[in-house]
Amino acid sequence: MFRWCTDEVEPRDRFDYWREVRAKGLFGVTAELERERRADFFGEFSLRQLGGAGLVELKASPYAVERSNSDIAYAPGDSICVYQQLGSGGWFGGMRASDFSIGSGSFATSHTDLPYRTAPLGAGGFHLRILKIPVSSIPAQDKRMRELAPRTFNDPALAPLLAACFADLGEAAADDATADATSLVQALAHLALIERGIVRPGSRRGQAALRTARLSQARRLIVRHLQNPDLVPTMVADQLGVSVRHLHMLFETAEKSFSQTVTDERLKQSRRLMREAPDRLIADVATACGFESLATYYRVFNAAYGMAPGDFRAKGSDGG
Repeated sequence: MFRWCTDEVEPRDRFDYWREVRAKGLFGVTAELERERRADFFGEFSLRQLGGAGLVELKASPYAVERSNSDIAYAPGDSICVYQQLGSGGWFGGMRASDFSIGSGSFATSHTDLPYRTAPLGAGGFHLRILKIPVSSIPAQDKRMRELAPRTFNDPALAPLLAACFADLGEAAADDATADATSLVQALAHLALIERGIVRPGSRRGQAALRTARLSQARRLIVRHLQNPDLVPTMVADQLGVSVRHLHMLFETAEKSFSQTVTDERLKQSRRLMREAPDRLIADVATACGFESLATYYRVFNAAYGMAPGDFRAKGSDGG
């Protein structure tokens, strides 16, 4: 992964360097900021290649961005972009479609090689993630993919699935889970194309993307409700809006079943709690993670790790 921050440059040169080397050279956009505001400029970003796509996270103080026809000619991208707004919100304009704003936590999609302008809303500046997926890597080839002007992701049924895949992609990147990243990138590409009317939800690729996304959302629902001892398939299926049978079918394609996933996540959470709160009673840790009894927790923990929870804690405190 590549990381860069303006702290590496003299203050008087920070915005100029950001504009010429990072904005234009790396991202293919034109950055604009009034000269009197440049002395306080700050920007940082990370870039990671995974699953055949590029994932960028960017934070910067406010400035204006334009991707003009000359920028596109200078640095063509031919990619589908999925943006996740993390900061105080942003504005997009200058396209064939109408201007729009995007709130924190929301998504937008576009093709890289159509002109636009954007700026953050409020004084918080930019904070967003951008996933760039090359069109050549997307199996569902369609010329309409190159006609996707920036637009918010508005489908209320698909948006939670997109969010779950995006969150899982970040975790796959942190864990270097290459195979998971590839399937998640393809799912994100096809979810974007479903929302834009280019891929049919009932098509083979549409169904594959929806299965991947629902599995991601199911896993995230499990993590969210770990403390609940009544975390059962019916509860998760209801929140997903699918049948229990369909939920089990989703996990049939995964490495672990529903019940194995619940147990695994509870064990991982218990290990985190013991590391973070070494004086906390093990019985409290077991309850906090949703185990029905202390005896069950000991039995499952020993089966998974070959030691009792107390031994794991002692090993950690000894630096092992």
